[in-house]
Amino acid sequence: MIVCHCMGISDRDIHAAIDWMRQSDPQTIITPGKIYHALGKAADCGGCMPLFLQTMRRNDNLEVPMHLRDLRGRGKSQEGGYEGRRESHRVPQ
Repeated sequence: MIVCHCMGISDRDIHAAIDWMRQSDPQTIITPGKIYHALGKAADCGGCMPLFLQTMRRNDNLEVPMHLRDLRGRGKSQEGGYEGRRESHRVPQ
């Protein structure tokens, strides 16, 4: 089934790209942009994105590696939004 008419990408192309990426690097996080890049194409109008994402989610190899899950939740040890910057944003004179 054709998923992206602009670039001529089928559901088989998407699944093949996901399987190839997962096999070559089991730790990678697979995104639509990476799939387009692996296929040598680029997103054009974006009208296919809902179907593109739905097709991606059907692939068993899309799963995020266990040690990369919930990274955002683990970094909440610094309360108040302090990022290690000085009080002022200006360089001292």
